[in-house]
Amino acid sequence: MHAWILRTVGQAKRLIIVVAGFTILMIGIAMIVLPGPALIVAPMGPAILAAEFVWAAGLLRTIKDKF
Repeated sequence: MHAWILRTVGQAKRLIIVVAGFTILMIGIAMIVLPGPALIVAPMGPAILAAEFVWAAGLLRTIKDKF
């Protein structure tokens, strides 16, 4: 494969991870005031985002320590 195809696929994968992580995080935050399992859904966002961002890994570590 050409290098630009591999780079584009990598960027698409990263975009999907970022969008999915932030979406799940926002849904979890909304569930704090809305009905739903916020304590289960909210930590899933940083868990997904930790694959791409160091700050998300630190946030996930803090959440794990508290629970």
